[in-house]
Parts: sequence; C-alpha cells; structure tokens
Amino acid sequence: MSITYSQFSELEIKIGTILSAEIVPEADRLLKLSVDVGEETPRQIVSGIREFFPEPEKLVGMQCPFLTNLETRVIRGLESQGMILAGSEERVFSLLNPSNPLPPGTLIK
Repeated sequence: MSITYSQFSELEIKIGTILSAEIVPEADRLLKLSVDVGEETPRQIVSGIREFFPEPEKLVGMQCPFLTNLETRVIRGLESQGMILAGSEERVFSLLNPSNPLPPGTLIK
C-alpha cells in the first residue's frame, strides 16, 4: 500500500532520549519508558520490547526516534503517549539510533 507524501508529512517523528526504563509488573512484554522529546515534561511510552532488553536500565541515555502524534492509548492501565520506532526480522530486533547525538525533539524529516 502506498501513501502520499502529504500523508507521510502528517507523522510527527522526533528524536527522544530515554530517561528511565522500567518493567511493567505482570506483563511479560512491556516496558514503561520515560522519554525526553524536547517538551516541558517527559512522555511516558509503553512498549512491547521487554523480551529484547532483560536489563532495561541499559536503555537509559539511548536516543531513538519516536512517533509523537499518535493517539494516546492505555495499555495495562498505563497511558502511552507515543511509539518507539524499531525494526525486526524473524529473531533479529533493533532499535533505530541516530549516528550522531541530536537534541531531544529534533524532527525526523
């Protein structure tokens, strides 16, 4: 399925710096992230990436792209205010990272 450039430009993708990462109790796949995306307060992102990060604290300080204009969603009672972008194929999973540090909130264009 193709989308137009206009549709793509509606996505707000920003570089975020992960400030904290916690296991969501009683959820095998979920981590609760606190992310600086250049706003006054950090965003809470709930993501199903726990199986790839047995030590979630190692995510702290990492920069990744986040979809920030995604409708807020409640997952296991926690509000998720965006989505981390990652890639996977079969058993290989990878978070996307900028090749150089960028200020939190930098727009991906």
